[in-house]
Amino acid sequence: MKIAPSILSADFTCLGEEIRKVEDAGADWLHVDIMDGHFVPNLTIGPFVVEAVRKAARVPLDVHLMISDPDKYAPEFIKAGANWVSVHPDTCPDPAKTLQRIRGLGAKASIAVNPDVPLEKVEPLLDHVDMILMMTVFPGFAGQAFIADVLPKIEQARKLVAARKLPVLIEADGGIKADNVDIVTKAGAEVIVSGSGIFKTPDYAVTIKKMRSAVGE
Repeated sequence: MKIAPSILSADFTCLGEEIRKVEDAGADWLHVDIMDGHFVPNLTIGPFVVEAVRKAARVPLDVHLMISDPDKYAPEFIKAGANWVSVHPDTCPDPAKTLQRIRGLGAKASIAVNPDVPLEKVEPLLDHVDMILMMTVFPGFAGQAFIADVLPKIEQARKLVAARKLPVLIEADGGIKADNVDIVTKAGAEVIVSGSGIFKTPDYAVTIKKMRSAVGE
């Protein structure tokens, strides 16, 4: 299991320090939520902040583009330091071409699946991705409650990837904390995004250790 704390829930008044603390606590990646106020009803950060995070971080940056025009902006985020880039199929005229371009620019490509989006919509794209991001909340705001109904779909995604013997990771994001991470990994998720579940706890190292213990690591 890889743990990717979502910096959307960090204290931005001391973001560099927050990054160091969570890395020292055992984070494998950092998850960065990009929202444009169009595809989702919230605004967050742009490439300039991602560039600053890249300078402060030692671990890979996992950038989730919740924006209306990823074809235009994905190259900017990769240039800023994104190692992984997730896009939503509904935001791309030709999702396969978008994913191919992300890979061509040197980043790993991921397709994001909202709770109400059927896996059949992204199944034809599996040969073009390195990861499937399964949303366990509807994207837009941090601190939402975990949607357990997504668990069977995570299992289905894992089976699809295994059946085709593809080297594709399954990531889960939304409402995941130390008390429910076990059911998410049992369903098949290998990368766990957690925002408030880590950054809103008093000791990041203790929390990450609890998460790993919960799944038997």
